[in-house]
Amino acid sequence: MTVFAFTNGHIVTPGGILEQAAIEVIDGRIASIAPDAAADTAINLDGGWIVPGFIDTQVNGGAGVLFNDSPDVEGIAAIGRAHARYGTTAFLPTLISDTPEIVARALDATDAAIEAGVPGVIGVHIEGPVISVTRKGIHDADKFRRLDDDFLALLTRPRRGKVMLTLAPEMVSLEDIATLHKAGVILSIGHSDADYETAKAAIAAGMTGVTHLYNAMSPLLHRAPGVVGASIEDQAIYCGLILDGFHVHDAPVRIAMRARPLDRFLLVTDAMPCVGADVAEFDLHGRRILVEGGRCLGEDGTLAGSSLDMAGAFRNAVNRIGLSHADAAMMAATSPAAFLGLGDERGALAPGLAADWVQLTSDLMPAGTWIAGNRIA
Repeated sequence: MTVFAFTNGHIVTPGGILEQAAIEVIDGRIASIAPDAAADTAINLDGGWIVPGFIDTQVNGGAGVLFNDSPDVEGIAAIGRAHARYGTTAFLPTLISDTPEIVARALDATDAAIEAGVPGVIGVHIEGPVISVTRKGIHDADKFRRLDDDFLALLTRPRRGKVMLTLAPEMVSLEDIATLHKAGVILSIGHSDADYETAKAAIAAGMTGVTHLYNAMSPLLHRAPGVVGASIEDQAIYCGLILDGFHVHDAPVRIAMRARPLDRFLLVTDAMPCVGADVAEFDLHGRRILVEGGRCLGEDGTLAGSSLDMAGAFRNAVNRIGLSHADAAMMAATSPAAFLGLGDERGALAPGLAADWVQLTSDLMPAGTWIAGNRIA
């Protein structure tokens, strides 16, 4: 048992924001949260914050490593270490559209990383390759494919962690969606040119998420609502948002949040190898990607993921979008945990849940990260 006492700050809990608190940790989980207690470790927050550990469902890379290039335990561990510096305590290494062989390696590597106890990894996100050429973004169209029986079997095989799959619903049948959903695959609409009716049918069939709302999908038009219209109208699906100031203008972010429950949004990074590394450029499937002005760009100007970290996403949610700290924490931790079906394990500072939290300064810069009660950054 270890007791952590935090004073002179703000501790975000489901019951409200505390100015001081003692968090008792037993076997990696929060046993209790009290106003005060004798502590093994005492931390003066100096006006800063303790929030639940960030959960990022879309992490392409970090520390100079791209998951597509290193679909192995070492690559996953390096990515996790890089993002832990910015408060990420749980993440899905994310594979950008690739061959079935690389997809299989990514799935197996994630299993192996979880078995090896790599801190933070809780599953894998396969983004593509069953997506639309029209909305491909930076993805390599040569890697795109249909969902045949062999690929379906690969994706539905039992795994140690969560499997999230981004696909374009117009590229598959409703029966395929139902089969994947029944097998436990978490399905997200993304890189899709589907019309409103197709998107709505896919949601009804088992798609429960939207990958980077507004980006790489059919837009909301007054006579053709598209994927964006179907997503904003729906009150239950979870919508990821990349709040880097480049992927989405602040105004449509605020509009979406006024139209839907706030707990159905996720902050995601879509992070590339430049996070946690001094990288000015990197290679993606033979294409040169430049990192400049806080953006990752192909040489033709196409956005190629981001240089965003979760602390930055949290900060932007508060400072740019105008969310409360508690709502930003919900979108960065509680909602992604619920989306992944892990709400009874993590995502909030509450008894019984994982002792994962982030210390932020008064201006919301990362100052410390704990996983299972152990400080790792």
